[in-house]
Amino acid sequence: MDGGQSCGARDVLRGRCEGAQRTGSNMIRIFISSSFTDMTVERKVLLEKAYPEVRSFCRRLGLVFEVVDLSWGIRTFPYGDHEVSEIFLQEIQTSQKVSAGPAFVGLLGNRYGHRPLPRLIPEKQFEVLLSPLSKNPEGVQQLQQWFRKDNNSVPPTYVLQPVTARFPHYDDLRPEVAKLHDDDLLSWRVTESQLLQLLRSAATEAETAGDITAEQKQLFYSSVTERALEEGVWKDNCQMAALLFVREIPRQRMKDGSKRLARFMDLTADGLLDAEAQEFLTGLKSRLYATSKKILNLHCVELNRGSIDPKRKEHAEYLDSVCQQFISQMTTRISEAVKLEGEDRRKIWGSTEEDEEEFDWVVEEARQHTVTADELSKSLQGRDGLLGKICLAMWESTLVHHGPLVIHGAAGMGKTALLCKLAQEMQGVLDSRAVLVIRLLAAHRPQRPNISHVLHSICLQVCLACGLAPRPLLSVSSHLELQRLFQNILEKISQQGNTLLLILDSLEQLADQHQAHLLRWLPTDVPPNVHLLVSMETTSEAFASMRLRLSAAGNVFEVERLTRDEGQQIMESHLQVAKRTLTQEQKDAVLQSFHASGSPLHLQLILSAAKNWTSFTPPTELRLGSSSEEVMSQLLLKLEEKHGKELVGGALGYIMLARRGLMEAELRDVMSLDDDVIGEVYRYSLPPTPSLIRMPPVLWARLKRDLRDQLEVQWTDGVAMLAFSSRLLSEVVKTRYLTPERRGRTHRILAEYFLGRWSGRLKPVALPGLTLLLSDRKVPPQPLWFAPGLANVRKLQELPYHLLHAGLWEELRQEVVGSAEWLYCQSRVCGVSSLISDLDQCSQYMDCCETGLVHEALVLMKNSLDILSGHMDRSVFYSELLARLAHLASSFRTVIGQLCSQCDDWLQTCPEPVLIPRSSFLQQPGGALQHTLTAAHGGVLCLAVDAAAQLLVTGSAGGVVAAWSLLDKHLLQVLEGPSAAILSVKIIESSAHCLSLAADGSLRGWSLKSGQQLFCIQEAGPAGSAPSSARLQVSDQLLFVHSWMQVKVWKSDGTEIHSEDMSLVLGVLGDFVVSLHDSDRVRIFDPVAGTQTMVRLTRSLTPVVSVASPKRGSLFVVSDDGFLHQISRTGQQTVSEFPLLPTLFSASEDEKILMAGRERTLSLFRICSDSVDGFLELQHDDEVLSACVSPDGRRVVTGAADQLIRIWSVTTGHLVDALCGCNAPVTALLLYDHFVVSASSAADSVQLWSLTYDPSHKPLPHIPAGSAHSVVTRDGDQVFYVRHQTQREVLSWNNRTGSVSERLPVSAEVSCLELAQQKRLLLCGLRSGTVLIYPLALPQETLCIPPPEGLTPVLCLALGSQESLLAVAHQDALRLFQVATRDGFPAVEGPLATAPLLHAPPSHMALLPHRRLLYGTAGGEVKLHDFGTGVGTDLQPHSSGITCVTASNWGTHALVGSQDATLRLWALDPVALDHTMEYQGLFFQGVLCAAFADSDRFVFTGSQDQTVQVWDVASGKLLCVQFVYSPVVRMLTFRNGFVGLTLQGRVVQEAFRCPDRVDPDHNPLRNMKARYRVTSREKGGAGRSDLQVFDPAQISLNLVSTLSRKPSSACVLL
Repeated sequence: MDGGQSCGARDVLRGRCEGAQRTGSNMIRIFISSSFTDMTVERKVLLEKAYPEVRSFCRRLGLVFEVVDLSWGIRTFPYGDHEVSEIFLQEIQTSQKVSAGPAFVGLLGNRYGHRPLPRLIPEKQFEVLLSPLSKNPEGVQQLQQWFRKDNNSVPPTYVLQPVTARFPHYDDLRPEVAKLHDDDLLSWRVTESQLLQLLRSAATEAETAGDITAEQKQLFYSSVTERALEEGVWKDNCQMAALLFVREIPRQRMKDGSKRLARFMDLTADGLLDAEAQEFLTGLKSRLYATSKKILNLHCVELNRGSIDPKRKEHAEYLDSVCQQFISQMTTRISEAVKLEGEDRRKIWGSTEEDEEEFDWVVEEARQHTVTADELSKSLQGRDGLLGKICLAMWESTLVHHGPLVIHGAAGMGKTALLCKLAQEMQGVLDSRAVLVIRLLAAHRPQRPNISHVLHSICLQVCLACGLAPRPLLSVSSHLELQRLFQNILEKISQQGNTLLLILDSLEQLADQHQAHLLRWLPTDVPPNVHLLVSMETTSEAFASMRLRLSAAGNVFEVERLTRDEGQQIMESHLQVAKRTLTQEQKDAVLQSFHASGSPLHLQLILSAAKNWTSFTPPTELRLGSSSEEVMSQLLLKLEEKHGKELVGGALGYIMLARRGLMEAELRDVMSLDDDVIGEVYRYSLPPTPSLIRMPPVLWARLKRDLRDQLEVQWTDGVAMLAFSSRLLSEVVKTRYLTPERRGRTHRILAEYFLGRWSGRLKPVALPGLTLLLSDRKVPPQPLWFAPGLANVRKLQELPYHLLHAGLWEELRQEVVGSAEWLYCQSRVCGVSSLISDLDQCSQYMDCCETGLVHEALVLMKNSLDILSGHMDRSVFYSELLARLAHLASSFRTVIGQLCSQCDDWLQTCPEPVLIPRSSFLQQPGGALQHTLTAAHGGVLCLAVDAAAQLLVTGSAGGVVAAWSLLDKHLLQVLEGPSAAILSVKIIESSAHCLSLAADGSLRGWSLKSGQQLFCIQEAGPAGSAPSSARLQVSDQLLFVHSWMQVKVWKSDGTEIHSEDMSLVLGVLGDFVVSLHDSDRVRIFDPVAGTQTMVRLTRSLTPVVSVASPKRGSLFVVSDDGFLHQISRTGQQTVSEFPLLPTLFSASEDEKILMAGRERTLSLFRICSDSVDGFLELQHDDEVLSACVSPDGRRVVTGAADQLIRIWSVTTGHLVDALCGCNAPVTALLLYDHFVVSASSAADSVQLWSLTYDPSHKPLPHIPAGSAHSVVTRDGDQVFYVRHQTQREVLSWNNRTGSVSERLPVSAEVSCLELAQQKRLLLCGLRSGTVLIYPLALPQETLCIPPPEGLTPVLCLALGSQESLLAVAHQDALRLFQVATRDGFPAVEGPLATAPLLHAPPSHMALLPHRRLLYGTAGGEVKLHDFGTGVGTDLQPHSSGITCVTASNWGTHALVGSQDATLRLWALDPVALDHTMEYQGLFFQGVLCAAFADSDRFVFTGSQDQTVQVWDVASGKLLCVQFVYSPVVRMLTFRNGFVGLTLQGRVVQEAFRCPDRVDPDHNPLRNMKARYRVTSREKGGAGRSDLQVFDPAQISLNLVSTLSRKPSSACVLL
């Protein structure tokens, strides 16, 4: 981004708010202006026909379309607060501010519209108007009765009193007071007319006298309609954002009568035609015709019986014309606006297309926080002393290492405003190169930020602002790595000499992921030039954690309550900004109420209400409270009285429960679906159109105006969302309105809205006085995709959450969990973490194991999705999902079966070449494996568990100690000491500390709470020790480190008390050291007291291995002469014969069972008081490496070199279960509760296995990873393999049962394996030169091809396509044999031919038709030998060793691949090189295997980069690449695809589907970071002609470019 980063973006990244302008809007917000009645039909037809069309058009462009029609749904404006005009103008201004295109549509008919009294008249103007009325004292008195002077306004203003002040039943629609209401309504119309006449006559005289302007006079004459047109069309040259529709009635017949024309003409209070209004209307239209022709649509319509009748043909044509013009002109304007905006790179909301700039979101996030902080800083008054202290602390710590500065205080004390003010002040102090990063973590209510996202965005912002390369972030795959990266970046900034100010506000608002509140991610040692400020509530868990981690109390600052004087200063400043004041009595009331809490938030809420107090507001109406909660409750109560409880509670409840806030259009829609709200709105009157019921938009506009201080607009991706401006409102709303029943109903309505359930359908409603009424609520449809590649983001964000909490679990299973399209769409648009989080919540609440399995599958997919930044094609997503779930589809049909069917159906019709999984060859969800804990620091050598504290500590070969919480499986600490391997770890002191012993001899003590090193003892043990030779043991008071020849003892605080070189240390019992002297005496030494006891042995002892039994006070030692010595602390001893010399020797936790393992056998012995009795021998398929016994002594768990964990019954000795999935030899095991913890010295992860899992989910085991040799049958049902190079048996593995079905002994080490698929023969080449042939039907009837005279090893085998010929390659010769069948039994004849090798021996070969052999060598030579003629031909060599030679099924082509990732495709008749294909992964290269498709049209290859490729034989083009997580080492054709075997031991079965025509622009590498190039021979030429280079992904051939772009799935292993 550096190169193209704009100056404005750079300023934003550095925290400068001057350049922090909001990104382009993705909203089209249209205000519809018309009078209440005369354009009703037009507005209705637009709502039904035009708006949906324009909405669909906008959605296809990634825009939100919103219409604000305040005249809709009501016949008149029945509210007596006189705010109509102001509300209209405010909504027009909002539309102009928000809309990215058109913002105003005017509908003007034959009514000039209501001409209201002005609500406010400035004092001087009002007094000027009274002067001409001096001769009319009654008129003056009437004006003074209705307009009261408000001295709280600055300057003073006369305020029109509410209608209800004189006519209390004006807006009372209850049936029982209908007569009073009608009387008041009529009285007000007369009064309003009289007041207007008085003001107009006075204004006319005042204008004549020059006391007021014509514009001021016009205020008393103009209608709301004209004011709206003025604001929306003429003001600030807004015409290009407006459209006008004017309807003329050319031959209006007055004989129709004024009553019939009342809807279309202006009438006076006494029911006569208002000639003055008609005159003004004529002038308004003339102005429109003169100035706005470009945006004007004129229609002439004759009324039918005084109305517009849509059933009449001419009226229907007119209405249709209006709709078509609206749609056409609106879409054109929007298209033009989008095109213009495109020049500024408008981000398309919901697009799955990859952005050109991948870090735009960081700039936008930084901008939002910077702008918000700048606004909040203006609200701070006072606190100068505290600001000074904080600045001084920052200045003093600038050049030294220091801790973070912590600001804390009670809720509402102004911590956020203080930090924002500090940020603003520091901008003026810091130099231009300094970077200010601020994150207001409570800013995006109700969403709580994830700490990983916060750290990720901070790291990116700092890197981009300081010119550091942000690329390492893209490979960060864990929270731990992100945490370390964050700290490394701070160090890097410090080293550069840059100044960084990092402010994190409201840490208590972080989400619970990764135990963020414990603040382990927050560095306690901040480097020079970096300032880290954090804030949190005093009572929060975050602050408690902070106090534990902070060493310097001086870094903590409390934001205390404000004094009365400070409150008064804030009050005066606040009122001055608002151009208001208060009476002294009101000021005293404010300060008295505020003083009870001293909270700035409390004062702010009071002042928010006080701004609306007039100087004549009675004290009884002030409604103050002694706390913030009371004031907020009083505010809501007042709103309920004015607007209705259902309306207020409904609106606030929807905003509160919406996951990401709500757009205004959405809020109006869901409130229109809420029958309680609709019932309240139409309690006393019928809807204007009963078949179409919505909440009148004006109701929300009025409520929003009164909530303006409590709501805020949050912009995300160019869309404005409503949210609460304080957490307090959330809490009060939750308590006041959201009862369990109301909460569930609100979630249900939101869920049904985002489902689109009522779009285009009639929803029943019961209104007072009516039976059940079916009505259209006119809510929009909610498809998952608005257009190809353009998703419905709001549905993705909200629907799963509301379905879950509404209890609509069946819909949740169908629409979300069981929809492959949903899973892909959400992972692509919202990120896979969002999807996993949703499914995690679902699996916790729902009793649905399938949901849990789908969740686990996506967790397994997360790494590859993250590395692709979510930009995974649908075909890749579906393929991987299918490859993980296919095995479970038959058992779980409801969800998983449906998912697999959807994936398969889509892949079968995919328009591009695609590989379709036919088996679950990737790691499957379910089974015993619950968690894999990874900390990439080398193999895990040792484990320690504290079951009570749910704590796991590991030591790795890379010298790192890691502490994990077993409760939530989060990494707690990474303790880095030496680079030497950690040999042993122990948890001590009630799980607060741990010890680690390293291979360099150092012993360290660590605090598990702070992560600090407590002590380090160098040379505590012998340097260079192996894990088995140095031991760390802990007693209640002492620490022991001993090897066979040395022991050292310390107190628990690290104070050494003894060190001694001994002849032979046998072990430690409690606080005693037991050692051997002169092979027949044992010394028992107390290092504390310095005393010792010598015991003579009854039999001399040469120890092999020993284990201590502290509870029994005994030591068990096995001697090399086959005896077990049991030596007690008191010197007692027993000696008994022992059947084996174990390499594994340990005791159970209860010390009742002794375990001894050697090679494939684990023997169990029961420990008695004076003897050890063997009672079980457990046989394994490979060497036993680890074992442990359950606490109840009923089960023993073993780990072996074959990568399996076995669970045995101690009672019966039966194998209870075998757990597959370790993918490395199991060298360490622990048991806690019902879990097994396993680790391997060859892997950097620890795995947690449940012993109580559901076996129906269990994945089938596979052959061990990394087997030396392996082959697979064509149907994938059987695998033959040799585990180790030195192993002298071939194992037959049944892939359907997941077990070894047979063992085939061999006479020497196996050097290669081959399988005759048709003849069902297994061929084994041996190091001795012999070839053994096993008929699979009768494996005991083995055939043997004897070795040649030199007994040279068999290097490789090759069968002909008909399996009638067999080529055998030795070190010095090639031999050809015939494989025949005699009497139904296989036979081998030959050798038919022998060819000596005068060059390097073959590494791989293929037997071609006509007895030709194509082979390659480790040096890269490629040879073609004809056994018939004995002639050999050299073909074009490779630059590295040949790794693959494969012949096509029909003998027309052969493929040769090498370590340098070069493939050469040869035509065989005649021999000619058709294509050279070069494919290279980003870091891994080399071809491992290949197979031609049945038809020979395609060839499949497997590479080191863990991918499978499909090539077109005719053109050499790469058609498809699929990542399979492990290199495929064997491959053969099967039906319309292939069967393969991975290095991990899994069988891959895939079908390949290729459309008849492949798009020329098809790029198979768009989901990979790889490169390929094809060089082809010109067809039709003789021999070789000009070479052509084919490279459809040339950008990938540039390695620098490859590194700078997002990495692909090839990076998963990094």
